[in-house]
Amino acid sequence: LAGTRIICDRKFLLECKNSPAARTPPCCLPQTPGVTSLAQSSLVKLEELKEQNESEEAMPGEQPRAAAP
Repeated sequence: LAGTRIICDRKFLLECKNSPAARTPPCCLPQTPGVTSLAQSSLVKLEELKEQNESEEAMPGEQPRAAAP
């Protein structure tokens, strides 16, 4: 069996990591919550955590509560 082997050097691969094309998703990629974009429930949880952190910073005298499982 014969095949084509693509050989790239380390420098080239490291440069590709910083390419603008590697930073943005393709325009034709479907939006799949939880895979290609954050799930809606994840966004709600992130907002709740942000508000909780802000309220804890506003009240430095209280002990932080353990998070509910």
